Amino acid sequence: MIHNDVLRSVRYMLDISDNKVVDIIKLGGLDVTKEDVLTYLKKDEEEGFVRCPDNVMAHFLDGLVFFKRGKDESRPPVPVELPVTNNTILKKLRVAFELKEDDMHAILKSAGFPVSKPELSALFRKFGHTNYRTCGDQLLRNFLKGLTLRVRG
Repeated sequence: MIHNDVLRSVRYMLDISDNKVVDIIKLGGLDVTKEDVLTYLKKDEEEGFVRCPDNVMAHFLDGLVFFKRGKDESRPPVPVELPVTNNTILKKLRVAFELKEDDMHAILKSAGFPVSKPELSALFRKFGHTNYRTCGDQLLRNFLKGLTLRVRG
């Protein structure tokens, strides 16, 4: 799934302004301008569309965790995870929204995309683990849809 779609989905889900998106990315440790963010929020077919780079998405996800949960100054900064995969996005959203396994199952079920416990746990394994499974675009899209239903009501 392209990062622009994730950015638009989270922005809609939280009902936040463009300036707030800029602030969240800055919380993650990267300075961007509002103009940059506006180009990332455009649809593919719109004039001025720019693909959101991995670096920006990584800082946005880290900033989202700080925005939702607060920043613990006593802990050392976490290195930015690159490249940003669907699995990484799923993990960061899980942390940001403080979701447990049951919450994840309920979210996916509410979007009409139920998954089994082993399937879900395989998505959170370390890359290279024998039970690791790549998160597909459809699963991530349905997770974002279900999370939006949960957050916005």
